[in-house]
Amino acid sequence: MLISTKAIVLSKIRYKDYDLIIKCYTKDFGVQTYLIKNALKTKKGKFKPAYFQPLSILEVEADHKNNRSLQYFKDIKLHINHRTLHTNVLKSTIVMFLSEVLSNILIEEEKNLTLYNFLENALIWFDECKTNTNFHLVFLIQLTKYLGFYPEAPQNKTQYFNLEEGKFQFKKTGVFCVSGNNLVLLKHLLGIKFDESKSLTINSIQKREFLNMILLYFKLHLDGFKQPKSVTILNQVFN
Repeated sequence: MLISTKAIVLSKIRYKDYDLIIKCYTKDFGVQTYLIKNALKTKKGKFKPAYFQPLSILEVEADHKNNRSLQYFKDIKLHINHRTLHTNVLKSTIVMFLSEVLSNILIEEEKNLTLYNFLENALIWFDECKTNTNFHLVFLIQLTKYLGFYPEAPQNKTQYFNLEEGKFQFKKTGVFCVSGNNLVLLKHLLGIKFDESKSLTINSIQKREFLNMILLYFKLHLDGFKQPKSVTILNQVFN
């Protein structure tokens, strides 16, 4: 079946000598994986590796068949020609990190238009805005809305957040209850928009500790979630 859809690049893996395997989150078919033969051959490859930078947004035509795990592109063009996501060092590091997280957690081969629209709109905003070092924190929190474990709204003066339950509490009830700076920051970031997060002053230590908390939150709620390797590079850049 020949299909047309928009697709966000989640990952690319070298296969054999010259081929690439590209994992995408498509607007109409969820997660799909494509094999591109001769992509790394300068003259013979129809689709160049530059198309497949992390979280690039493409318009694709592809040959999809239900009985195979790897699909094939027929045609590709950029839907958005990102100006800064892959040239600004800080932004490209955040993009690399987020693409690894998304590649890890997105597995469903079915349409989810609200999730796709969130991803596309967030990436376009991040590309067009001035550098926002809090973007990935807000992104990950908002992403939990579409994954089914967005934190419940906090009540006044609650002193703990239970990572296992996704709830704010007045008392500590287990080892996964957090408080202090992480609690304050979580309350600040819940429900705010990306542009509002730019005004928050968060030092590198607070940012690292809060990110570790959010990744633990993902691990507690998503079976098989793996700690992103790129988080080390992300923390180094912020330091």
